[in-house]
Amino acid sequence: FIRDKMNFKIGKKKLGKNCKTFIVAELSGNHNGSIRRAKKLIKLAKMAGADAVKLQTYTADTITIKSNKRDFKIKGNSPWKKYKNFWNLYKKASTPWNWHKELFKFAKKTKIEIFTSPFDESSVDFLEDLNCPAYKIASPVINHVPLLEKVAKTKKPVILSKGLAKLADIILAVKVLRNNGCKKIAILQCVSSYPAPVSQSNVKTIQHLADTFGVVAGLSDHTLSNAASIASIAIGGSVIEKHFTLRRADGGPDAAFSLEPDEF
Repeated sequence: FIRDKMNFKIGKKKLGKNCKTFIVAELSGNHNGSIRRAKKLIKLAKMAGADAVKLQTYTADTITIKSNKRDFKIKGNSPWKKYKNFWNLYKKASTPWNWHKELFKFAKKTKIEIFTSPFDESSVDFLEDLNCPAYKIASPVINHVPLLEKVAKTKKPVILSKGLAKLADIILAVKVLRNNGCKKIAILQCVSSYPAPVSQSNVKTIQHLADTFGVVAGLSDHTLSNAASIASIAIGGSVIEKHFTLRRADGGPDAAFSLEPDEF
């Protein structure tokens, strides 16, 4: 891989070598169906020191199908087993599209950056109308080539989460992004457990990702402590993303692996 100029900006915030660590508060489904709560999360994320908040942009129908067949059922050992199938889970967790414009405006007023994870091409079209400043590619769609092509052609910065991806998946994703015009890329080490044990964080991967792909690298941290995040900075990480909620006791699809404001 050719090493691009690694440092870049998301909004007014610089990412990369010799820059302050870019801290992202992932809101995901922690709005619990209330736009008022979503706004409170944005405000508290700013107060807690986050540089940006991140949403997820999908509907149940753009991410899965309504089916109780085996491949669409949630396994009994899953933390989301009460939802029974993926459609029900994503219906509950999704951020309504008609909230996005208002939340983007509120984040700007709060002086915190905001961006999101699209999960299909129609989401990108919608978000471009809102002038979304960057895109996050979640690990389950790292090999969704049409989505990668669509996002890359916006020329916006892209953050990839590694998750369960193999090296070949990451190579493919980076090639697709660069071949379609995206030169501002960050890759996050990510353990797809919810919550993830600190012992499995494998933060040494971060420097390997940076060196191998010539990108900004960091950690998508699903642990319930700050140990892995702090270690990631010491080993060269430039970005940290953690799920953020008001109170885990309030429940919701992401509550069990999210930090509260004082922890964040």
